[in-house]
Amino acid sequence: MGELVFVTLRDRPELEDGAAEWFHGKWGVPKEAYLACMDSYLRGETEYEWVLCLDGEKIVGGMGVIENDFHDRPDLAPNVCAVYTEEAYRGRGIAGRLLEKVVSDMREKGISPLYLATDHTGFYERYGWEFLCEAHSDGEEGTTRIYVRR
Repeated sequence: MGELVFVTLRDRPELEDGAAEWFHGKWGVPKEAYLACMDSYLRGETEYEWVLCLDGEKIVGGMGVIENDFHDRPDLAPNVCAVYTEEAYRGRGIAGRLLEKVVSDMREKGISPLYLATDHTGFYERYGWEFLCEAHSDGEEGTTRIYVRR
């Protein structure tokens, strides 16, 4: 494992296709859905960014910001989505650094607060996120936890 580098997709636009494929492989959301969001970001139509952690040229962590992460609370926007760190790289603070980068970058652009839908408990609190409410997930039984970072 080499030195880890944290970049936005605007820093490294040539990674778009590979990043969309990587996220698709982690979450099963169609690659085209990721590409549509990434294209909007790269064309400057939105400031909702995509951030990656790279080990050399290999993507080992990442997340994005989108309007809504498949829940029934459109008033809670934008949402951090697709948070993932490769298993071999977990426990090294990658997700925390990615979360801090996204929060800082969005705040600099006047975008705050941010929301996050997850089934995890105890993880996001470590990084300053607060549980806000439950929301219904699109197409699924039950609810998901919504967190906020102001």
